[in-house]
Amino acid sequence: MKALTWQGRRNVSVETVPDPEILEPTDAIVKITSTAICGSDLHLYEIFGPFIDSGDVLGHEPMGVVVEVGSAVTNLAVGDRIVVPFNISCGHCFMCRRGLQSQCETTQVTEYGSGASLFGYTKLYGQVPGGQAEYLRVPLADYNHIRVGSDLPDDRYLFLSDILPTAWQGVEYADVPEGGTLAVMGLGPVGQFVARVGVHRGYRVLAVDPVAERREMAERHGVDVFDLTDSVVDELRDLTEGRGADAVVDAVGMEAHGNPGVAAVHKAVGLLPDGLAQKVMETGGLDRLAALHASIDVVRRGGTVSLSGVYAGEADMMPMKTMFDKQLSLRMGQCNVKRWIDDLLPLVEDPADPLGVMDLTTHRAPLADAPGLYETFQKKQDGCIKVVLQP
Repeated sequence: MKALTWQGRRNVSVETVPDPEILEPTDAIVKITSTAICGSDLHLYEIFGPFIDSGDVLGHEPMGVVVEVGSAVTNLAVGDRIVVPFNISCGHCFMCRRGLQSQCETTQVTEYGSGASLFGYTKLYGQVPGGQAEYLRVPLADYNHIRVGSDLPDDRYLFLSDILPTAWQGVEYADVPEGGTLAVMGLGPVGQFVARVGVHRGYRVLAVDPVAERREMAERHGVDVFDLTDSVVDELRDLTEGRGADAVVDAVGMEAHGNPGVAAVHKAVGLLPDGLAQKVMETGGLDRLAALHASIDVVRRGGTVSLSGVYAGEADMMPMKTMFDKQLSLRMGQCNVKRWIDDLLPLVEDPADPLGVMDLTTHRAPLADAPGLYETFQKKQDGCIKVVLQP
């Protein structure tokens, strides 16, 4: 089959790789009909090379049709149309029973002290072949699927794999009071959905992003948008009676854009031998924290900062004095996809499309075009906000 593979820093290519096979009786094989490029895939493109091997298949936002099931699979059949959650969980362990599927004790990667295994996401998360491919092996398939109907297009459902539940969880964790104000830092795909979920819930939503096309998209969905300027924190405070927003969702994470020093560190780590680079990444402070620090500044006293963006450093400096003095709550974590599906499925199937799932994809292309689109997405060129590939 054809699959998008990692070959080196800023180097991905579509190659012919062996077709996936049933390895365990609990597996299923899915023919992929749509698969997306996630913002966190760009971290693999840029910095996580020490934990990836050349030829690893990327991608963790797929959906498709079941073409084969293992002998122990009872909840899926050939021909079922499914979305595949990005985290791989069992559904019955201590963590899964508590809605913490991203911490599943059955698939935790204990070698690296990580949570549940993920599709297409480095040795840190199990090195499981991903879904930017023609076919995908789904472990623990009875639980690791979201069965959907056959009438609506893929785009109605595809984002249930990751970014829509990630955004929903980010807003849940933000604990915005009824009728309150939610600030959103970053209007990439997750930030777009965070802002729309906030509007859907009746919050006043103030969102910040330096890219005009992203601000324009959010504005179409009732969001008040702001450019990323030196004065934006003061602007948002002025709009909230000087107090700041009730809650902030940081949907940026570890991006190095706009910080040459951190970008240089990322590049240097990529040039080190893998063993040494792994050690630096496991112990160093590697993140650009501008978005997080701005979130802490703009949230009101007694408010909540919710992190949906991915951070990777172990020695990042945090403004603990400010956080303590402002009596802030801080919530974060990898999304527990299956926990939120019952809330989200009716919304994505609603003819009114209240979360605008049909207004996110800006680039749609065959799998063969994936390498060029990784670069386009990473450089924020051509108005690129969300890429969907169709193998």
